[in-house]
Amino acid sequence: MNILQKIRNQSEKTRKVILWVIVIIFGLILFFFWIKNVQSKLESFQKEEFKEKLNLPKLEVPKIEMPKFEMPEFSEEELKKLEETMGETE
Repeated sequence: MNILQKIRNQSEKTRKVILWVIVIIFGLILFFFWIKNVQSKLESFQKEEFKEKLNLPKLEVPKIEMPKFEMPEFSEEELKKLEETMGETE
């Protein structure tokens, strides 16, 4: 007997199950090839070339110079006086 004839002789429920199994298998195969295709396209993607083709305007951030702060040096006596004045304000 031919395979198609065997399927035709099955009940409608069995034929639907067979149909859906075949559809799912083909869907998974197509999905696998689609993933491989996307993967190869991403690997061959030229980022720099893509940026040039976009032709985006270049933004320049102005350089801001931060002022340099110098810590004054205090002697031991000046530090003690500072601590005393701070203690008085508390």
